[in-house]
Amino acid sequence: MTGSRKFSIWGCFEVSAAWLLAVIWILPLLYAFWAGFHPAEYATSFDLFAPLTLANFGVVWSQAPFVQYFLNTFILVTSILIVQFVLCTLAAYAFARFEFWGKNVAFALVLVQLMIMPEVLIVENYATMSKFNLVDTISGIGLPYMASAFGIFLLRQSFKTIPKELDDAARIEGCSMMQILWKVYVPLARSTYLAYGLVSVSYHWNNFLWPLVITNSVETRPLTVGLAIFGAPESGVDWSLVSAATLLAVAPLLIAFLLFQRQFVQSFMHAGIK
Repeated sequence: MTGSRKFSIWGCFEVSAAWLLAVIWILPLLYAFWAGFHPAEYATSFDLFAPLTLANFGVVWSQAPFVQYFLNTFILVTSILIVQFVLCTLAAYAFARFEFWGKNVAFALVLVQLMIMPEVLIVENYATMSKFNLVDTISGIGLPYMASAFGIFLLRQSFKTIPKELDDAARIEGCSMMQILWKVYVPLARSTYLAYGLVSVSYHWNNFLWPLVITNSVETRPLTVGLAIFGAPESGVDWSLVSAATLLAVAPLLIAFLLFQRQFVQSFMHAGIK
């Protein structure tokens, strides 16, 4: 009875802690919804009878080039994801199925990259982009992230779980090395690709510091940098407008998560992400 009671108390504590963390996490989003859909005078006064309005979104859309920001962000995120899929797939396939000199050392170097924060390399990355004349370009934003150590590691682990007998069967059918990769490994790792794709898109959609450093013009700024400039305090901060702009920026990711929530969770479970 004592052990059962302790287990029940611990279970209640875990549930309570989970709910507390969930409430703390969602409070800023709830405030953004409140302020974004109410006039400025009600942004900090929570009156249940306050009038609702969509005018904040119209003002935001007209005062800042959010169409250009959305387009830049979409091009950036899509190009990074496509190149990451290609490079990470080829590298992971080599690490998982081929034996070559220095393989363990090379993979160890990949793992070391997981311990290095991208912000540490900002100065060196900027110098490199400057040498290639890629400062203030979308390519300059995305190039340092095209090869992902996390993606290589994740796909390599997924490929190693695929039975080698499938390789032999494919070779008997006359498949080449690349055909085996495309027809056997890629389809069987679909859940891993989905999980990694969601992580990559979310990270680069919200990335701020590197795009802020490398961009100078509206033609290349992503949403995060454009939102920061729009909410700059030099001319005073209207929290209703800032909240409306924030909702515009997070809306695509939020809608995608709500629509594909089940696939999101299942893909992470299948991919083995803890």
